[in-house]
Formats: sequence, C-alpha cells, structure tokens
Amino acid sequence: EVRGSARQAIDQLNRSGKPVLAVDIPSGLCTDTGSVLGSAVCADCTVTFIGVKQGLLTHEAVDHVGQLYFDNLKLPEEVYEQVPVNAFRTSRSDREELLPGRARSAHKGTNGRVLIVGGDLGMGGAALMAAEATARTGAGLITLATRPEHVPAALVRIPEVMTHGISSAGQLEPMLKNADVIVVGPGLGQGAWGQAMLQRILATDNPLVVDADALNLICQWDVERFSRDNWILTPHPGEAGRLLDSPVSDLQEDRFLAIERLQRACGGTVVLKGAGSLVTDGDALYLCDKGNPGMATGGMGDVLSGIIGALWAQGLRTVDAARMGVYLHAMAADRVAEYQGERGMVATDLITALPHVINGQ
Repeated sequence: EVRGSARQAIDQLNRSGKPVLAVDIPSGLCTDTGSVLGSAVCADCTVTFIGVKQGLLTHEAVDHVGQLYFDNLKLPEEVYEQVPVNAFRTSRSDREELLPGRARSAHKGTNGRVLIVGGDLGMGGAALMAAEATARTGAGLITLATRPEHVPAALVRIPEVMTHGISSAGQLEPMLKNADVIVVGPGLGQGAWGQAMLQRILATDNPLVVDADALNLICQWDVERFSRDNWILTPHPGEAGRLLDSPVSDLQEDRFLAIERLQRACGGTVVLKGAGSLVTDGDALYLCDKGNPGMATGGMGDVLSGIIGALWAQGLRTVDAARMGVYLHAMAADRVAEYQGERGMVATDLITALPHVINGQ
C-alpha cells in the first residue's frame, strides 16, 4: 500500500486539476489486479510499454487509467513468444471470425432453438428482455416459458417469440425436448414457482445459460452438487461472492483469481461481470475492455443472458459464445452512449443496437 510522501504526492497530483500522463502504469494501481493500493494517480491517459498489464483493464483501473496507449518499444516478436499469455482481449477481429456471413440457404431451423425460462410475478420484464435480445442476436426459434399473467405483454412486445404461460414444471416437458440451449434465471424469483422450474431444468442434459435468481437458488442448494461442463454461468460480483461464500470485497481485490476459483467450483464456462468483464472455461481467460458506466442499471444482465444463449444455439463453442456475448453487449452499450450519452441508458436501448454491432455496421 502506498504510504508517506509517495501518497502525499499522489494526492497532490489528483487535486491539481492539471492533465496527468501516467508512464507505464498510474502509480498506486496494482498491475496484476487493477486494485488501488491505498491511493492511486487518476491519469488522463496512460502510455504502457512492452506488455499491456492486465491490471490496467479491469476493476478500479478504469477510474484511473484514462485513455490507454501501448508501445512495444520495438521488442522482437520472438521475445513475446517466450512469455505466457495471461489473458486475451476479445476484439472486432474475433467478431469477424466467429460471426461470418450466413449461408444463403439458411433457415430458422439451422439458426438454433432457445428456450427462456423466467418471469415470476412482478418480474416479467426480465424474461421478455432476455427473449427479445435472443431474437435480435439471430436465434432461429425462441420459446419463452413464463407466468401466464405475462403472456399478453409478451405477445405485444415480442410477437416473434412463442410464449407459453406455465404454472407447473410439468408443463415445461415438450419445450425442453426441442431446445438447443436453455436460458434460465431472468426474473425467475426464488419462490416456489422459480424453484420448481430450476429443479426440472437442472435435471436435464441441455446446455444451460444460468443467470440472476437461478444463480442465487443454486447458491442455497450447493453449487458443487450441480457442477457440469455444459453450462455458462453469468454472475455479477455479488452473485459470485455467494457462489464462493466469500465477501464481495475480497473477490474484487483479485477478479482474475476469483474467476478461476468460480470455474473450478462450478465447471463449465464462467462470466464474471463488471468493469473489464472476464470469461474463462478453465483453459483460456478472456477480458472485455469495452462498455461504459451507463450499463450500471437494471436489466442489463437479462439482455446479456439472451445474447449468449442465442450465440451458443447458433453453433459457437461454449467459451466463444460467452466471450462474444459479453463483447457484443458492451459494444451495443458503447454505440448507444455515442448518440445519447451514458446517463439515462436502459437495457432495452442495447437490444435495438445489437443488430448493428453484430453485423459490423
């Protein structure tokens, strides 16, 4: 932790009101985790050298780095080849590789079938947003299983989605058989209805995207009991803390370590949301440095779960569906911020922008 005269100097810099250029890394910022070590320089821009430090791209770093520039100082490529890579940043080139143009002969049956289960009483909007995001991400056939009370709203909002009002888990049966991917959690609630739906879904072998209250219920039931390879978990730091039975503050101190612990405990692929969202399948680690503070509002996670489910159903590898979903979600938010600003952004704004960022427009 920064102490003494060094801390006084940093604090004086931050009070000066003058433009600040950080060389390599803002003093006081941890290069490995992005945590502030007591006090850190708030730079307008940072020029980093040799390698991009992972701590510049996540957690508290986003409030201290400013505009980030990189210079390799003409280091030979063979030197880089000797150094293990900590993480990969998802980029536009990844989108172009993973989402090429569709075959002209494509039809709805070849573009994936997604089932979304959620929307208990008072939370119907979450499931609707997930379903609409799934549609805008290009899934071929989408089914929404929600409370009967929400069917009229779904028919008005998203008539393209096959909406079923269900009161018991037994009514899920015919829908489970046809789903390539199931998204469970948006607005699911933690009451009897949500518990029954989740228990039935966890008993299947279907690929699952698990979000929101589905994560909270699994925490209560024992996550290791349900560990599986064919699921994608999308916790925010609070949910991640409950999954690991750890304080959120401890988890945030080292998000890279936290996501490794999550993946070992849960299996499959894990997304740790937040500034500089992380994705890992236990093999490679991916970081998304896109997005903005306008995303700090309700419903954003519901939209993300729908995007990931749609990509997975369209044939992307599990980890690629997760990391590309995070990237497209963040890029849609950045596109919205460009034309209306960050403050006042809502989750449904991203849904409209999704086709543009997916198609590279």
